[in-house]
Amino acid sequence: MAGGVAANDAARLPLTHASGMVAAAFRGRSRSGFVFFGASENGFAAVLALAHAGLGARDGMRCQVYSRRRRRTSGPALIVALALTGCAVGPNYSREPAPTPVEYKELKGWKLARPSDELPRGDWWKVYRDRGLNELLPQVEISNQTVAASAAAYEEAKALIREAQAALFPTATAAYGVTRTRTGALAGTTGGSAVGFNLGTRYTTLYSAPLSGNWDLDIWGKLRRQVESNTAAAQASAADLDNAKLSAQAALATAYFNLRATDAVIDLLAHTVGEYKKTLDIVQNQFNAGYSVTSGDVATAKAQLEAAQAQLINTRTARAQYEHAIAILIGRPPSELIVAPRSLAGSIPRIPVSVPSTLLERRPDIAAAERTMQQDNALIGVAEAAYFPDVSLSSMIQYLGPIPTPFSAARSIGSIGATGTQTLFNGGLTSAQVDAARATYWQSVANYRQTVLTAFQQVEDELAAIHYYAGALARQHQAVIDERTAVNVYLNQFQAGTTAFTTVVQAEITLLADEQTEQTYRQNLFLASVSLIVALGGGWDMTLVPDQVQLQKDFSFVPKLESSPPLAVELMPTIQGRSDPPASPQAQPANDGAR
Repeated sequence: MAGGVAANDAARLPLTHASGMVAAAFRGRSRSGFVFFGASENGFAAVLALAHAGLGARDGMRCQVYSRRRRRTSGPALIVALALTGCAVGPNYSREPAPTPVEYKELKGWKLARPSDELPRGDWWKVYRDRGLNELLPQVEISNQTVAASAAAYEEAKALIREAQAALFPTATAAYGVTRTRTGALAGTTGGSAVGFNLGTRYTTLYSAPLSGNWDLDIWGKLRRQVESNTAAAQASAADLDNAKLSAQAALATAYFNLRATDAVIDLLAHTVGEYKKTLDIVQNQFNAGYSVTSGDVATAKAQLEAAQAQLINTRTARAQYEHAIAILIGRPPSELIVAPRSLAGSIPRIPVSVPSTLLERRPDIAAAERTMQQDNALIGVAEAAYFPDVSLSSMIQYLGPIPTPFSAARSIGSIGATGTQTLFNGGLTSAQVDAARATYWQSVANYRQTVLTAFQQVEDELAAIHYYAGALARQHQAVIDERTAVNVYLNQFQAGTTAFTTVVQAEITLLADEQTEQTYRQNLFLASVSLIVALGGGWDMTLVPDQVQLQKDFSFVPKLESSPPLAVELMPTIQGRSDPPASPQAQPANDGAR
């Protein structure tokens, strides 16, 4: 009966809870302690099992000695029950507090988000209503190689859970050997006397088939703490994977809006080159007609035109580089992607902002840092388990005989035993390892709090950036209107001969600078909106992290991954022709878009 209990308990090993099995093993008893078994009647070797069923009060552990004489039938079941339950030394995990503000400092003028205002879960870029973004961003998750590396790291972390769980099971090995022995006719002579002289040369064959098993009993919870640590590490890896996706998507969106802003500058410079050509024609005609225009004015007009053309060429270089960056972010060679020109226009969408306390549950980097805390906390228990004895069970049966299949009880040798090993002195190594584990946990706590603080800083930074960029854009737009009026007035006065050409040149230079500054403010506004969405988590939340039970149930005795890495899904090159309709956000006043 006891053997059946042991087998059933071992089958449920990965998911067994300590308290239930202790209750089954000690039904009718409330004490736990050390158990010693002497030699049994069937001739097996002595078995020593040291087990502790649980932690008592904070002042220490309570132990009681039981003799096998009191209940002979409970020995094997008691060993297995204690081995599978035991106590788990080390601190139990609870999330450390992090500094959390009541409200955002830079939220003035913003309306707090309602549940219906949340960003689209995963597809956060859809708030821009941009066809180009909708085509490019989904490809990041499919073929971005940084995301693929993070996905492989997550698979590795899940495999490490199974690796730790495997240590909870006994190990069994089998072997088979053949030994052929030749004994010469005189090999048995001793001291000159021929013992067995007439036997001649003899040949013997011995077949052996040993089977052995070993089981390290997790009495102190070292292995279970390792499983806990690896499971938390896998959760952190899952959050890292989501953070890698979000970061790659943000990088692509940033490159995309930079490209669109560059398209706007190219359009601006192309228009400016056309205007400067007209100005040069006016100056040249007046010079040819003998008006009060010098050759210096003609040279100035030419130089102004050539400088604008040089800027236009240089800006095309930046556009090509942004296009190449987009191709790499979607995992494709730059030669396979062409993004048609379209100027950045309109205003940013309204971005919902919730109370600061929700940010802890909506950023994958915070989730990864928090899961790392539990990972390191469990490793403290792994280190503290070294203070206690290591107990293991072992068994062996070996079949020996002159025939190839010596599998019979008469030809077998069997043994079973237990070993308890206690480190008596190691020069303070164990205490140093415990201190190192605790210090590592303290580092993870500090890193978690720093990650939270950085997250709040990023939200505050982008809220402030959107607020001030929106105001600056509105003022700069008015400055462009006023400066364009001034250019038209000065150009008319120059044609009438009442203003020097240098005044026109200076006004046109100022106009171009103001128009470029306006484009820069608009570009920064879009980039700040992307950064704000990412700082708020991009629609992510903690429910996307697999729970520990789900990860630990993913146990398998066979490999689950293919031997070769998965290939990225091959996509046809996306070529956005010039005939594509504009997909910029709906135009609205800049202040309205930011508030």
